[in-house]
Amino acid sequence: MEINNTAIDSYRALALQVTCHAVNQASDRTQARSLMQQTINRLAQQIAASIAFIGFDCRLIVLPEYFLTGFPMGESLAVWAEKACLEMAGAEYEALGKIAQKHNIFLAGNAYELDPNFPGLYFQTCFVIDPSGSIVLRYRRLNSMFAPTPHDVWDKYLDCYGLEGVFPVAKTAIGNLAALASEEILYPEVARCLAMRGAEIFLHSTSEVYSKMLTPKDAAKISRAVENMAYVVSANTAGIANIPIPIASVDGGSKIIDYRGIVLAETVTGESMAAFAEIDLAALRRDRRRPGLNNLLSRQRFELYAESYRQSHFYPANTMLEKEVDRKHFIQTQQETIERLSKLGVIGNG
Repeated sequence: MEINNTAIDSYRALALQVTCHAVNQASDRTQARSLMQQTINRLAQQIAASIAFIGFDCRLIVLPEYFLTGFPMGESLAVWAEKACLEMAGAEYEALGKIAQKHNIFLAGNAYELDPNFPGLYFQTCFVIDPSGSIVLRYRRLNSMFAPTPHDVWDKYLDCYGLEGVFPVAKTAIGNLAALASEEILYPEVARCLAMRGAEIFLHSTSEVYSKMLTPKDAAKISRAVENMAYVVSANTAGIANIPIPIASVDGGSKIIDYRGIVLAETVTGESMAAFAEIDLAALRRDRRRPGLNNLLSRQRFELYAESYRQSHFYPANTMLEKEVDRKHFIQTQQETIERLSKLGVIGNG
């Protein structure tokens, strides 16, 4: 298909809700790669059919969190890195790039990824592939309970990629794209730092509990949209297969929220392409330029808060910079942080 890179003011986006077929039970890297390729083959069919139904103005598709592999369930960092992590220029990205090329779309998702700058570690990475098949955005999750993050190797990561590489925003024909991973929707600072750099559309790959009641993450999605005057395209899994946890524990509620906090489309449970909606960039940009009470982005006074952030030290940086760690490291570091904050009187004593 001929690639059209002309800037457009309006198009449709899809939060594609698909089942994650985990690779935990794969015996080795070869078998895991075979399972990933099967997932990509299924996605190629689902994406083609979804676009045929929605229309060829569907230019953006967001996939769920770790849709190729699932998440580690007790595997050591080394075992998971060998079995389930993608190489930065690996075959899986190439195959996904061909899908983006074929359909002239921007394709966003999330995967565990190796980085030759950080041997022995991996990062949970959100990516965007453009219609040429190239990766135009690579964001590494900054807040994670059980996976390494750039903050854990902070000094070296900044040397390698700089602050703009920590908070990347892709300026594209369909708007300024930025990514948030899963529970990071609960951390307003991440979205805010991306909004500071011009983000207009937050691509939220997630795997979370769905409920008909308002969940903390759903409340946060609306909050991040309103406070940053940005769209949120949130794609959840339709369950995770091939692990002991019941498959539908993280299933449903993919949605698209506009810059006013209005839910434009939402699906319930199961594999679904029902969460699609129009992204009206022209309207968003008009609102961002309109003076008045509701223009929250232009009314931010960041200097008010900068010194409090600078003086506060909660979860420590660089804890994985100099040593090999096992999975106990994550909970131990959190426990030490809680104890220190308790002694300082920040969180109170039990």
